[in-house]
Amino acid sequence: MPTDPTRVSPGKPGPVGGEQLARSRQRQGQRSAQRRTNGRQGSGRTRPLDNEGLIPILARAVREIESAVERGQAVSVRSRFQAVALLAREERARVRSDTTMTEAKRDGELKRLDGIATILAQTAAREPSLFSLLAEDAKVSDQASEMRKAMLERAGVEVAEDEVEEPDPLALPTERRVVPQSVLARQLANPFLVPDFTASSHNRGQARRLAGWELLGPLFRSFEEVGNGASTTMPLPEAREVMLPGALQLMKHQAEVVASAADGHRTFLLADEPGLGKTAQALLAAEATDAFPLLAVVPNVVKMNWAREAGIWVPHRTSTVIHGDGHDINGFADIVVVNYEVLDRHVGWLGDFGFRGMVVDEAHFIKNKTSQRSQNVLNVADRIRARTGRPLLFALTGTPLINDIEDFQAIWEYLGWVDDKKPLGSLMDALEETGLTPADPGFYRAARSCVVSQGIVRRRKVDVAKDIPARRIADIPVELDDEMGRSIREAEAELARRLVARYESALATRRGEAHLDDDGIDHELVRRVATWEREDSSEESSGENVFGMMRRIGQAKAGLAADYAAQLARNVGKVVFFAKHIDVMDAAQETFKRRGLRYSSIRGDQTRVARERNIKEFVEDPEVSVIVCSLSAAGVGINLQVASNLVLAELSWTDAEQTQAIDRVHRIGQDEPVTAWRIIAAQTIDTKVAELIDSKAGLAARALDGQDIDASSVDVQVEALVALLTEALLNR
Repeated sequence: MPTDPTRVSPGKPGPVGGEQLARSRQRQGQRSAQRRTNGRQGSGRTRPLDNEGLIPILARAVREIESAVERGQAVSVRSRFQAVALLAREERARVRSDTTMTEAKRDGELKRLDGIATILAQTAAREPSLFSLLAEDAKVSDQASEMRKAMLERAGVEVAEDEVEEPDPLALPTERRVVPQSVLARQLANPFLVPDFTASSHNRGQARRLAGWELLGPLFRSFEEVGNGASTTMPLPEAREVMLPGALQLMKHQAEVVASAADGHRTFLLADEPGLGKTAQALLAAEATDAFPLLAVVPNVVKMNWAREAGIWVPHRTSTVIHGDGHDINGFADIVVVNYEVLDRHVGWLGDFGFRGMVVDEAHFIKNKTSQRSQNVLNVADRIRARTGRPLLFALTGTPLINDIEDFQAIWEYLGWVDDKKPLGSLMDALEETGLTPADPGFYRAARSCVVSQGIVRRRKVDVAKDIPARRIADIPVELDDEMGRSIREAEAELARRLVARYESALATRRGEAHLDDDGIDHELVRRVATWEREDSSEESSGENVFGMMRRIGQAKAGLAADYAAQLARNVGKVVFFAKHIDVMDAAQETFKRRGLRYSSIRGDQTRVARERNIKEFVEDPEVSVIVCSLSAAGVGINLQVASNLVLAELSWTDAEQTQAIDRVHRIGQDEPVTAWRIIAAQTIDTKVAELIDSKAGLAARALDGQDIDASSVDVQVEALVALLTEALLNR
């Protein structure tokens, strides 16, 4: 709450500018003096000075507000409360700056304003929901603006019409705007892209019975006041069979959302917990409604995973990922994936591309409406709605809806349910149909139901546990597109060149006949060269070898992996973060510190007492969100089942080591399905190592009679070098 309880930020220029208001006040004072003079010369009756001007009007209004709150009718006076607070702030500033006033007069006026401020503060203390109207960034409702204007007019202040030109919502900064050449080619190939205005309902939903009521505040409050037993998921149809490529299967809770889209629903706030397949649901809903081209706005850490998931679930649809200025994108793709960080460069052409669907992943990223990121997303969505009557819109987030519900206003605006002042379209129609107003006791439960029915879907892992494995590994590919990433790829290329040179030298001096396949490769010799390279390398050695590659990749992934763990922690609670190397753990902890997350750690150099203290802190302190663990120090002997999500920032050399880490969480007593999020550096040797670990694990799982045939770490290292050398030989 601001120091001055009457201080309210108007959110946009008010109807009276500062200089104009001062001049109007001066004219008001002159007229009042003239009236007093006329009164003395005429009937002899004078109006007491204390009953003139704005302050008496504010004093009466604040007493009425206080009385209404005492009677439990706070909702009906929210707009008046805001108008009084705004005018009291303005009047205080005017009195302080008025050089024509005597000191005694100024002190008296300020004392009366302090009394008004005190009543406002005490009233807000009785009804805490009013505090939001005193915040620096509080929006002034239309009703509050009208009341403010009426009070000024009653006080004799001339109020001019607002001459401030509304900003053009499309007038965003253009300094970094780009239009990729392939997009220009697409536009030239299809120059007559006709907007689709059919079935547009965006402008429906006019307030009738609820006209004049402030509704956004009560809608937010309905999620706070309506607690246990209230639904968090819209009515969904029965799951229907969905034709999927290969051996893929859709879980029941996923199929229900796809069926809802197929039945005609077009806006979804999909808030399932992480691990329940929100990406697949959005992609298959787009397929069911032919909502292509489809735009996906996502965090940088998951944009490669979006392209990968699209290739899995809708493989017949082409996808393209925008990096930087987008020089290498496919302008004819069905699915365009862009991360928040570069959206500002592409917001111009994306709004005119002709998208029929849009997905915003980790949608809580846009909760701050004043940020450029949020403005860009809302801008593109508005323009898509303007071109397509009923686009498919998904907002994906794992954040529970009952925490900081007002943060979801931007998401509701993106989905077209509200604007910055009132409900829109079908939501307003639904509120009208309840027959209730915010003054009625049953309004909040009915209002919450109306919002949920617009498209909120929230399922927890424990709710659908029978549909998902008790333990699973989910890969998150990340793109290393910074300087370190380029350096790693160059070093990997140098290692491949050295292996090729060694192979060619051995092939030239080999005794006997070479056994070449159709591609001209001697695979037996390839394996020997890989084995020699592995024997010549060690984890302590310098130079470009398989160990150095993996360590550098771990360092490059550290920040991205920690960012993903931070997202999980804010979405679902406690997270276990595993890494192999100390510098990766250090980088992760720095990221958590910057994100304002409390963490503890388990490292090899800790004493037994320190280790036990840190484990207890993570398990028992609800404020400790993450525990950063060394794979070697924390892989065995500890119980972290208070969490059901873990992040593997670096790959192990064996499936056994990876499994031991997962088993710190997946233990007897764990009552939720466990998900291990494995961060993989795309287009590097990291992907080869991940595939090898999984293939060796599959062999072990199929071993007969309990025989353990899990590959050793040396096997995986050699196989990774074999894959690297074979690929280099094929690409010569």
